[in-house]
Amino acid sequence: MLKIGHRGAKGYEPENTLVSFKKALDLYADGIELDVHLSADGEIIVIHDETIDRTTDGKGFANTLSLQELKAFLIDGKHEIPTLEEVFDLTNQKCLINIELKSHDATDKVVELIEEYVIEKSWKYDQFLVSSFDWNALQRVASLNDKIGIGVLTETDLDLALAFAETIQAKSIHPYFHLITKENTALIQAQGFQVFPWTINEVEDIQKIKTYNVTGIITDFPDRI
Repeated sequence: MLKIGHRGAKGYEPENTLVSFKKALDLYADGIELDVHLSADGEIIVIHDETIDRTTDGKGFANTLSLQELKAFLIDGKHEIPTLEEVFDLTNQKCLINIELKSHDATDKVVELIEEYVIEKSWKYDQFLVSSFDWNALQRVASLNDKIGIGVLTETDLDLALAFAETIQAKSIHPYFHLITKENTALIQAQGFQVFPWTINEVEDIQKIKTYNVTGIITDFPDRI
């Protein structure tokens, strides 16, 4: 059962920072999950929200600020907002990278960067997984490069997510963990999809979901799995 660190090891370090991703690796995570937006000058930045207000000492929409401007604002007074490229270089093929597209605008650039690392740096496509609640973005990924694994995120409707996953030949379903049971997990896997529920942090919930034999668990605390 794969241990996927949610925004790195969010339970221990500030989310979506290089130190958080490093912590996830130190805790023997099999993968990390992160979120991406585009900066005003078209760089792929790793941040969850549309704005930098919650996580940094700055304010404003991420897509209205250049990378240089974004780098000037700090998370917890000491950490920069990383670029996706910086995360790739940090992890250096040590784990699976689950990239959640928070902005449709970032889709093409993410695909290009994955292709660059596969072609020029000998990474493998199965070291990446691109997920999103924006299913149009996922459709775009599928049309650009069908070698990139796609994860369909859903918070509400498992059946709809499954039907969509079939149409784009996705690799995995990423359901809110309250949506799954042992039975529907087995059903999804029988149809050829991996199952990565999120975000499971309480020990009792983790133990229960482990009995469902899911493919992996997305959690703020990778060491609890």
